[in-house]
Amino acid sequence: MKAFYLGTIEILPILFSIATSCFFTPLLSYSILVVEDEMETKDVIFNLRTKNNMTQEELAEKVYVTRQAVSRWETGETTPNIEALKQLSRLFDVSINTLLGSKEKLICQCCGMELEDSFMSRETDGAINQDYCQWCYSDGKFAYSNMEDLITYCSKHLSNEKYSEESVREYMSALLPTLKHWKG
Repeated sequence: MKAFYLGTIEILPILFSIATSCFFTPLLSYSILVVEDEMETKDVIFNLRTKNNMTQEELAEKVYVTRQAVSRWETGETTPNIEALKQLSRLFDVSINTLLGSKEKLICQCCGMELEDSFMSRETDGAINQDYCQWCYSDGKFAYSNMEDLITYCSKHLSNEKYSEESVREYMSALLPTLKHWKG
């Protein structure tokens, strides 16, 4: 049986059949434990462009730059500025972290779940928010305004024969106060 990890808590798939409304359910669809080799920004942009069957000219038009700028990005001569990175992020539906080729793992700053591009939250304008998962933050609003509510929810849905509700509660009680959403 495959297991997924959230910090030190092993989350077995059986939990997901019991709690289909649990915000961790979508993890079953993703290989969150696979770590890809670090890629350079130039390679990421080239791969995303070609995967989407776009020419350099087409990409340039969509992100409001010249074809030569795209060419320079793909050769590594330059990197996109922050505005271009935001446009590329929206266009390809990936995080800026991914565009920059970072191997750094992001975690939701509300619940502590490891973040993948496919389940990062979005702002009201559709931009990816790299700080939160889509279950904790969506359209400019947080699902949990009270830490105790989130701890209670997770304790009930993540406990099993190996991890009691109390041990999950203890883990979440220690983890959550260290995260951005609960710090201030």
